[in-house]
Amino acid sequence: MPEAPTASRDGDIRPLVLIPTFNERENLDAILDAVHEVQPGFDILVIDDASPDGTGELADARAKADPRIHVLHRAGKEGLGRAYLDGFAWGLSADRGYTHLFEMDADFSHHPRYLQDLLDACLQGADLAVGSRYVAGGGTEGWPMHRKLLSRGGGAYARAVLGIGIQDPTAGFVCFRRTTLEGLELEGIETKGYGFQIELKYRCAQAGLRIEEVPIVFADRRYGDSKMHPRIMVEALKLVADLRVQNMLEGGGKWRARARKLHERWRR
Repeated sequence: MPEAPTASRDGDIRPLVLIPTFNERENLDAILDAVHEVQPGFDILVIDDASPDGTGELADARAKADPRIHVLHRAGKEGLGRAYLDGFAWGLSADRGYTHLFEMDADFSHHPRYLQDLLDACLQGADLAVGSRYVAGGGTEGWPMHRKLLSRGGGAYARAVLGIGIQDPTAGFVCFRRTTLEGLELEGIETKGYGFQIELKYRCAQAGLRIEEVPIVFADRRYGDSKMHPRIMVEALKLVADLRVQNMLEGGGKWRARARKLHERWRR
């Protein structure tokens, strides 16, 4: 069994894995067990959007039996971005003391074996570690050609318009330092769907933070239906253009100055 997270120069590491769910009952037991098999020292927060298949009730039962598992119930399906923002707010509460927060899917497209690699990248100095399909050693499994082209094309479009060097800007398997999230003014994020991932990475890049891409192999989901929908892609494409215009109007300095100030204080 792998060791629990090690201590850093700043004290004990307390990781929290955020797993949004909507109708993931078929996957939930397995993904919770898989995370704790490789990372017994990690806490998990299941963020359930009132799943009609009973995912939330199953999560409650698991949480009752295991203090490392927590559940955040939301009134309904409000989008992936909103789910993560609510999860960040829960995890960043001062009384909980989490030092690193992960985004992760419930369907095994993000395999728990990569959690330690992402954490290690942050412990070695990254402000944000991205599980990337498009760096050396990364890839996808079980994807049809049209999905590969859509993903590659969306990433290339975001890089070209936003001027960022991230090879996988739409990636959803990531690890944030606590201080990174505290510097991003999360209350100003309105993106609900696929574009949420692009916006967070763009904000980090604009703030001059260190972003490390860690290779992962992304597999197609085991059970259930994909949550991807054409309108989500349209929202993401529009968001990229909006972010570019906003940056031109603001000069790109607001996020950068705020984040640098926070990180200078943290590094003392």
